[in-house]
Amino acid sequence: MVELAIVSVFIWMGFVGAISFMEAWLKFRAPGVGLKIGLSIGQLVFTALNRVEWTLAFLLLGALLLNIESVPNYFWGIILLPISFLFIQSMVLLPRLKVQAQEKIRGNSSQKSSIHIYYIIFELIKVVTLAGIGYMLFKF
Repeated sequence: MVELAIVSVFIWMGFVGAISFMEAWLKFRAPGVGLKIGLSIGQLVFTALNRVEWTLAFLLLGALLLNIESVPNYFWGIILLPISFLFIQSMVLLPRLKVQAQEKIRGNSSQKSSIHIYYIIFELIKVVTLAGIGYMLFKF
């Protein structure tokens, strides 16, 4: 079952990397995609990404629980880092970003906010942590 944990980690990392660091800004460069359409696409894509991330997080945890005897105690704390960031993104940051996007789509100018920066920082830390977790899982 360690294999399932490894696959889950690297697929999770790949999804976050591809969506957050490529699709998120690249869609605005496509011809005919303005702010309103780009934000609408972004809402759809990031909602889907969030669901995929939770699925992969649960697969990772399940695979590790099935191998609990071979998982060092310290590793559980490391695993909680990307899951904690995912929780904060899901419960705090994404809902606020959705409100901001809806305001911009309606044509209302919203105040500048640092929420998007926090989301990006969490994504960076999550990807780096997942890479480390994946590497460590190869040693189990």
